[in-house]
Amino acid sequence: MRFWCSTLEEPWSWTFRAYPGIWVAMLCLVVPYLVLDRKAPKVHDNRGSRRWVFIVAVLLLWVATDWPLGLLGASYLASAHMAQFLIYTMAVAPLLLLGVPEWMARRMSGQLRLYQLVGRCSRPVTAGLVFNAMLISTHSPWLVDNLRVNQFGSFVMDFLWLIGGLVVWMPIASPIPEHRMTSYPGRMVYLFLALGVVPAVPAGFLTFASFPLYATYELAPRVHGLGATTDQQLAGLVMKLGGIPVVWGTIAVLMYRWSEMSRAESAAARVQSTAAPETDNQHQSSTDADQ
Repeated sequence: MRFWCSTLEEPWSWTFRAYPGIWVAMLCLVVPYLVLDRKAPKVHDNRGSRRWVFIVAVLLLWVATDWPLGLLGASYLASAHMAQFLIYTMAVAPLLLLGVPEWMARRMSGQLRLYQLVGRCSRPVTAGLVFNAMLISTHSPWLVDNLRVNQFGSFVMDFLWLIGGLVVWMPIASPIPEHRMTSYPGRMVYLFLALGVVPAVPAGFLTFASFPLYATYELAPRVHGLGATTDQQLAGLVMKLGGIPVVWGTIAVLMYRWSEMSRAESAAARVQSTAAPETDNQHQSSTDADQ
């Protein structure tokens, strides 16, 4: 029995495989969260949607890491590997951030002495550079072929994906308000550049390459007759197109909130401009009466 998904040279089968290390990792996320949640201050009650968001995020992380998708991505298919990456970075990471309340994030960052480091990583330029450096490195043939061959290396790759995803979403969804970007146009531009433009470059290499780039997936036993080059091109399409609904959906939400905020500010300005002449007229009438 292995503790983490890694490269196998056996023909693929749908026979269930147990990976207890993955189960322990999921428990290490859920149990401390629930223990802290029970100690939530009354003014910061977390007995609502945030808890469910966090649990859904952990369930998605489990699906992406454990059998069968985890084993397919570690041993057989570059397209499954890419699906894992997208689930980690486009679904799990933002949901984890949205599921952690502010008081819990402050307490954990304070106890672990990570507040300043998290603040630096939340800067848009830093977050974008860290994420895209992680993306390019973890999809380079050398790193994939060297990490996927053993359980520890495969765990490192999964860990890098999760950390990179958390970092890139912190300027948008950090539970600590001062670590989030305040400008709606700035958030939209940041998402477009960090999660839309740069990932298209390695996706293009994978999609249009005429030969397999990864020895791990080229030499792996074929799954249902899917060729290595076709599988790699499919992986490129998954990287290029898979994140579009999340990125542009988030941009649409931000645009809607920006318009609502602008409308509210305009209404408040009109009220103030209407109230000002009335105040002046009342003041003028009082002055005339005194005279």
